[in-house]
Amino acid sequence: MGILGWIVLGLIAGAIAKLILPGRQGGGWIMTLILGVVGALLGGWIGSVLFNTGIEGFFDLSTWLLAIGGALIVLLIWGLVTKNRGRTTA
Repeated sequence: MGILGWIVLGLIAGAIAKLILPGRQGGGWIMTLILGVVGALLGGWIGSVLFNTGIEGFFDLSTWLLAIGGALIVLLIWGLVTKNRGRTTA
């Protein structure tokens, strides 16, 4: 899969992960893209370690499930890191 495939996969996986997670996550579409690509890579790595499968083809169901699962993990971590950002105490 080429770089354009990774970008499209990451953007869609990140958007689906944002729809699945409850609450409001910060970041625009660029942050969604970055988190989605990182999540797709993480999902591929987890899939290769645990299930002996990875992200091979763009239209494979396992590719999408691993990418969305990885994006969910990355989005959860991102939400924990940025939870108190932007809040000011008076």
